[in-house]
Amino acid sequence: MKHLQPQQAWQLLQSRDDVVFVDVRMEIESLYVGRPPGVIHIPWYEYPEMTADPHQFVAAVERESADKTRPVLLICRSGQRTLDAGAALEAAGFTDVAHVVHGFEGELDEHFKRSSLSGWRFEGLPWEQM
Repeated sequence: MKHLQPQQAWQLLQSRDDVVFVDVRMEIESLYVGRPPGVIHIPWYEYPEMTADPHQFVAAVERESADKTRPVLLICRSGQRTLDAGAALEAAGFTDVAHVVHGFEGELDEHFKRSSLSGWRFEGLPWEQM
């Protein structure tokens, strides 16, 4: 799996129109915290179960792209869930998987707040919010 900084991920999305861009966060995170425009929502796990189902996740990504050589870019809150989700995709035969390091909101700062040190939003990249 490739580890892309937010700016690198944005450059990839700008340079290629075949990237499957997947937000693996729970739906409420994507809707209320914000999300990059054009991202496809396929949660790694969802409330109330909060348990990942790798087979279900892979099947949902396969519905978006049956071509497992097509690039898949994953984003989550802080860049952790995407590691597991990406590993599941690679185990299922996807050959070009990347994730956004530090995710959408980034690392926690000394006051336990996100989006102040790193991440998609911190970098000033495009995003939308419901």
